Amino acid sequence: MRKHLLAKFTAAAICGALSLGTLTACDQKKVTLDNEQVMNFIAPEQGEKIAVITFKDYGDVKIKLFPEACEKGVENFMTHIENGYYDELIMHRVVKNFVIQGGDPTGTGSGGEDCWGNEGFAQCISPDLHHFVGAVAYAVNAMDKLNGSQFYIVTGEAINEDYLKNLAAGYGKSFSEQVQKMYYQFGGQPFLDNDYEVFGQVFDGLDVCLEIQNVAVDEASKPFETVMIEKAEIVEYDGSGTNYRDHLGEIQVPGGSDNK
Repeated sequence: MRKHLLAKFTAAAICGALSLGTLTACDQKKVTLDNEQVMNFIAPEQGEKIAVITFKDYGDVKIKLFPEACEKGVENFMTHIENGYYDELIMHRVVKNFVIQGGDPTGTGSGGEDCWGNEGFAQCISPDLHHFVGAVAYAVNAMDKLNGSQFYIVTGEAINEDYLKNLAAGYGKSFSEQVQKMYYQFGGQPFLDNDYEVFGQVFDGLDVCLEIQNVAVDEASKPFETVMIEKAEIVEYDGSGTNYRDHLGEIQVPGGSDNK
């Protein structure tokens, strides 16, 4: 199992090698859910600003944002969307049962900048946000670990108890009992936790992401046929759509949904 994890760390690194960095100190509002400070599955309130990404030929993906935990990260994402930065960009990296990744205007995985015109800004990693299926996070610069414009959506895989035990033994990553249970139930990519800034969560349109992850790709994980962001918008949530936590019960996460 440890060899399997090591291979995944090597092959699935997002824009470079993973590192076991420490949490960035960030001022944030604490939200309690099921006796645990986990924010991913809190449904948006009516009138709240959400992101809607329309993938051409696939459909809409609605994302709840968490400015109370990742203020600068959300501001960057929203500003890019409002400026039309992401419109007509491709998803340049798709790895089945892992992530779909985009936000690079060069389409190569090596470009992009933050909304302030800089090469990037420091991560603010919240301990209350995790890489469950549907999590939205920044793909950082491999060398300086700065957030820019590139982001990924976790499509994930089933997680079991042995996986998390080996993750703790081999890489020093451990999780509370509640977070473990949520990984067993929903799946995801827990080995990315504490290294990448999760700032959003798909709460409707997860099926679109899971469909995109099945496209044929080349050796660099770039789709042979273009997967394009037709447009991205910031809108006020009108109360429509499916609550993400219920939505997952209707969609089969790879490997099953009860994996302990």
